[in-house]
Amino acid sequence: MKTVLFVCIHNSARSQMAEAFLKKFGGDRFIVESAGLEPGKLNRIVVEVMKEIGIDISGNKTKGTAEMLAQARRFDYVITVCDESAAERCPLFPGKSKRLHWGFPDPSAFAGAAEEILAGTRIVRDAIRAKVEAFIQETKSDG
Repeated sequence: MKTVLFVCIHNSARSQMAEAFLKKFGGDRFIVESAGLEPGKLNRIVVEVMKEIGIDISGNKTKGTAEMLAQARRFDYVITVCDESAAERCPLFPGKSKRLHWGFPDPSAFAGAAEEILAGTRIVRDAIRAKVEAFIQETKSDG
């Protein structure tokens, strides 16, 4: 099994969605976690749009990369899902992690009416799902 860590700033939205999708669609091929550089609170709108498609992340806790580093955790893949400048702050994990960057807009930064924020968050959710599904196909030969 391959180990995967999704990293974002607060571990409240994008990394949580990516973790949930890989757990759901990756079967037993992956051990998946997510963490944030500065762990925050789970984004309630992200929880809502994930529920819309039958995935409940409401019980998830946000986690920090610092605690994983302190435990010398090793991952086959470390995938940043935040913007480029934040991805550069992602720490290096021990071992031979393959680092990937998938940049997605931050749903917590969306402004406007509630329906506009929901619509934008759904777009990000669907983009993350598509990227995770492509990743599963790309890594099929990795064993």
